[in-house]
Amino acid sequence: MLSIYNTITRKKEEFKPINLPQVNMYVCGPTVYDYFHIGNARSFIMSDIIRRYLEYKGFNVKFVMNLTDVDDKIIKKSIEENKDSSAVADHFTKAFLEDIQKLKIKKADIYPKATAHMHEIIDLIQKLIDKGFAYSVDGNVFYDVSKFDNYGKLSGKNIEELISGARIEINEEKKNPLDFSLWKKAKEGEPYWESPWGKGRPGWHIECSAMSCAHLGETFDIHAGGNDLIFPHHENEIAQSEAANGKKFVNYWIHFGFLNINNEKMSKSLGNFFTAREILKLFSAEAIRLAFAQTHYAGPLNFSDELLASAEKGLEKLNNLAEKLDKEIKKNNTSGNVRAFDFNKFKNDFESAMDDDFNSPQACAVIFDFAREVNRAIAENENLNVKFYLDVKEFLEKTAVGVLGILDFAKSQPPPDDSLTEDLTNLLIKLRTDAKKEKNFALSDKIRDELKSIGIILQDGKDGTTFKVIKK
Repeated sequence: MLSIYNTITRKKEEFKPINLPQVNMYVCGPTVYDYFHIGNARSFIMSDIIRRYLEYKGFNVKFVMNLTDVDDKIIKKSIEENKDSSAVADHFTKAFLEDIQKLKIKKADIYPKATAHMHEIIDLIQKLIDKGFAYSVDGNVFYDVSKFDNYGKLSGKNIEELISGARIEINEEKKNPLDFSLWKKAKEGEPYWESPWGKGRPGWHIECSAMSCAHLGETFDIHAGGNDLIFPHHENEIAQSEAANGKKFVNYWIHFGFLNINNEKMSKSLGNFFTAREILKLFSAEAIRLAFAQTHYAGPLNFSDELLASAEKGLEKLNNLAEKLDKEIKKNNTSGNVRAFDFNKFKNDFESAMDDDFNSPQACAVIFDFAREVNRAIAENENLNVKFYLDVKEFLEKTAVGVLGILDFAKSQPPPDDSLTEDLTNLLIKLRTDAKKEKNFALSDKIRDELKSIGIILQDGKDGTTFKVIKK
């Protein structure tokens, strides 16, 4: 039985989709004004793992991730760079899609853009006005939070306390300091759309309500996003959607924990702000995914070079096993010994972990326990039947590859039969060995790093240095 911690009820609940085997899932995507940072990457990767596990369980997942392509930040960027705001959004949308592919994140079924849903957004705002939940003032439209019962039910915030402690920009057009924008009157030089209230553009919150309901229905199964979106973004989505449609908006709310860099909050002013694109130049996608998966999605995560280096080291064990499996499978030894191995135990352990609110740290531990036991079985039985290796590979492909995305068999290939490549690499290995003997560690490290940059990984052992080619 799969259970999910539901933010709105503050407890774990058995997962019961609205229409089995269909699962409709919405994840808040990026505002495309810059390259997304490593904190965003955590939300994108963990929602990807959740989606993959639901598919592993046999659900048919419709996965929607929005792209906010009209926003104050995009307009600010366009002014700074003297570009049209649509050109800024298009550039960073392309970059986003490139980077999530590098992170092994499966493509969403739909990436709805706010600019392509103006009709739905305007209709939703009009419905809120007609029902008395919104009001227009001189071309601006605001949501009246006092009209919605249980405002604050997701975040647990109290309206009276919020009002008394409000640090919200004073706006005399608002009836209440907590009222938020549904439609913003156009300013000089800003992009705008025609509406019943005049030229303008939508507020951020209404965009997600309109797009999620347009593609997943007025009530859907899962809505996910970072903890920082609980209030006000997700709170406001609930208020808008439920007021307009008169029904429950989302059944299960999933939120991803905060990410710190070396025990400090990520901040450009502190100089510890990193984009996913920058981190991908230093570490593999699999290492980043493993580093994230080894902490529960809801908990805080302290991100550091040491964390990623540890993940890379752990992955060596899986990659070495993958290489060994491919070699043995190519031998196709059908007459070898049949080894009794309890695959079901590891399968059950993996599923038990993931069924418990997507406990990926425990699931990763199962994968590494499995790899250790497989290596022990191979060491004790030199002449194993090929079926054993095929069964091992099948388990890893379903779990480590298919769900967690921390292993790629295509990358774990032996060196090619290209004798020139082999000769040149061995020559560089000899030069590196000589450099180490002469204590010229700078040159030794440079040779290793340069080879790694072109996909040749050196492995130092008691019998010398060997290499393997990693497919990019």
